[in-house]
Amino acid sequence: MTDVNRPPAPGGWTRLVTARPRLSLLVALVITALAVVIGSGVADHLGNGGWEDPAAESTYAAQALEREFPDSQPNLLLLVDAGGASVDSPAVAAEARDLAARLATEKGVTGVASYWQAAPSAAPALRAEDGHEALIVARLTGDETAMSRTLDRIGPGLRGMHGPVDVKLGGMIAIRHEMQSIIKEDLTRAELIALPVTLLLLVMVFGSAVAALLPLGIGIVAILGTNAILRALTELADISVFAINLTTALGLGLAVDYALFIVRRFREELDDGADPLTALGTTLRTAGRTVLFSALTVAVSLAAMLVFPQYFLRSFAYSGIAVVLLAATAALALLPAALILLGHRVNSLDLRRLLRRRARPAPTAPRERGTTWGRTAALVMRRAPFFALGTTVVLVLLGLPFLDAKFGTADDRQLPSSAESRIVQQHLRESFPGNPGGSLEVLADGHATEAQYLAYKERITALPGALRVDGPLVKGDSAYFTVQPRGEAVDETAQHLVSDLRATDAPFGTRVTGTAAVLVDSQHAIGERLPWAVAFIVVVTLFLVFLLTGSVLIPLQAVVLNALSLTAMFGAVVWVFQDGHLSGLLAFTSPGSIETTLPVLMFCVAFGLSMDYGVFLISRIKEEHDRTGDHEGAVRRGLERTGGLITAAAVILAVVMVAIGTSRVTNTKMLGLGIALAVVMDAMIVRSLLVPAVMRLTGRATWWAPAPLRRFHARFGVDEGAARIPPSITRPPQKDPAPGPTPEQPTDTNENRLTTRG
Repeated sequence: MTDVNRPPAPGGWTRLVTARPRLSLLVALVITALAVVIGSGVADHLGNGGWEDPAAESTYAAQALEREFPDSQPNLLLLVDAGGASVDSPAVAAEARDLAARLATEKGVTGVASYWQAAPSAAPALRAEDGHEALIVARLTGDETAMSRTLDRIGPGLRGMHGPVDVKLGGMIAIRHEMQSIIKEDLTRAELIALPVTLLLLVMVFGSAVAALLPLGIGIVAILGTNAILRALTELADISVFAINLTTALGLGLAVDYALFIVRRFREELDDGADPLTALGTTLRTAGRTVLFSALTVAVSLAAMLVFPQYFLRSFAYSGIAVVLLAATAALALLPAALILLGHRVNSLDLRRLLRRRARPAPTAPRERGTTWGRTAALVMRRAPFFALGTTVVLVLLGLPFLDAKFGTADDRQLPSSAESRIVQQHLRESFPGNPGGSLEVLADGHATEAQYLAYKERITALPGALRVDGPLVKGDSAYFTVQPRGEAVDETAQHLVSDLRATDAPFGTRVTGTAAVLVDSQHAIGERLPWAVAFIVVVTLFLVFLLTGSVLIPLQAVVLNALSLTAMFGAVVWVFQDGHLSGLLAFTSPGSIETTLPVLMFCVAFGLSMDYGVFLISRIKEEHDRTGDHEGAVRRGLERTGGLITAAAVILAVVMVAIGTSRVTNTKMLGLGIALAVVMDAMIVRSLLVPAVMRLTGRATWWAPAPLRRFHARFGVDEGAARIPPSITRPPQKDPAPGPTPEQPTDTNENRLTTRG
């Protein structure tokens, strides 16, 4: 029989990571330094697109038009403002022609045209309706990096006053370039906000400056390592610049979660009298396994984005998986090495103890930790139907605005109102006929006569959503038409026009592209792949949670309650960012829609983070249940031991996400603030109220599994090594025991402390 007073011997992993702790930390330091070198300037190699489906008709047509008609596909616009004068005045015209001629001589620039040089049919579209502004258009060549460098080189000489005219830069390239610059600046500011605030919160949680620095160090290692991985991946695939925001947020947030969980458990074991090596062995055997399962569940949620073809979403999968695995690896390998070196010095600069010594309070009986959370759990379970129904109704009501969600595409309105490229686009929308830049383009493949082209043009001109049709521009056996939709570039009218154009008969092959066509194809790709992504997340999550718990019901509860915890986030996204509430306070302009890929991204990230906290709580409840066989007591003690920890981790992660949410780019603001809300709702409402209420209602049936699955779990599942309860408790009993422990059932004893702290 095992002596429960004798601590278990450290496991193989504990011996491995503590064998040469100084060498381990030195190697980690060298690798981190290399990561800094490799990952430096990673943002300069990231793209600012990726919302389109590379296999879609619109993408093929856009690439064909760029290849066959490069000079007719401008991506840079120069807005020439003549002030109060007319753009047709001799002085303005002369200066504009000279500016266009200088631009045409620049390397990497082609297809320069202007209102003052355009063909009569195209000239009206390049002149503002009030006659005080006109456009010079051009195309920058090369990939995104080359175009960005060209714009950096020629931009300062173009913008500003040139004699009687003032020039501003706009167009797709200018928008993307300015967005990339703003994101880099905002990320630096977010880090300057998040790091000191996180350190302060960690000091408050631990009461020790030394212990508080450990999670921060793990986070920095994870972030720097992920930047190096992203830099390497840019040589193989397109990566979105938005991914570095997720790297910072998850790297810091999850590293804090994992390190907080491990350091807290290690300190508790030391407080219970264990020596450092034994304390670390117990910590890794319990909290360490929880961290591993948590990291796997988060990585699974993020990996689901690899199902989608848009590189915007795939980029977040690359960065998210990398940062999660690096944070978990550092927490399970480097952190133990640091803890074994520190030993009891992990409590150095313990501010709480210093304050207690200075105050010199009178001796009191020792108090049980976490009694507030224990009382909360007991209250919730006594009123389980009320809390279960009440919280569910509240969460569903908060999510109702999402039923009115409208999906669009990212445009210049993502930028702050003072951004130059946004000002140019706003002038185009308000002052120029037909909203230049919002047109649809129809690529015609195959030989056709002039009469056939004209007959086709007449048919598409008669479509209800078409305002004007220009063209065709013919080159060999290819031609294209430009169709200007009525209204906004991506509204419902424009999307219906895409379908009508694709359905119109023609004696040649046709493919439609343009902003609205890209949106339609992107929505189709997401709708087609979304069920596969959700199925992947659900199936793998169910499997991992079953391995952790051996229960059939708990994995189902975890998935359903996690999904329910996201309703407030989705409702708030529509209410705030689509409908424009709080736009003045949060300093953004609502385009009246949500970017199509954002809900997918936010679901995958927020679901993974919810599972992160869910695993922390479930694993602690399971440990207590394995030890005592008391279902309700296990739920109460599980929340008692982890409630404060989960809340602290959620607050810290929310702070990081809010710092990201201070970005001036609307998509980044939406991502940061939305996930911060989801994290807080999950920790404060779902984990604190809904989970204990539901587990009280399901009773001991919570732990039931059929015999084949019990055997499977016995062989492949997780066993923390706690005292086992006879298998009969896994069968649903006829009647639940009374809630809570009795006075004769102490919640903690000296004999079991080594296996119950979580």
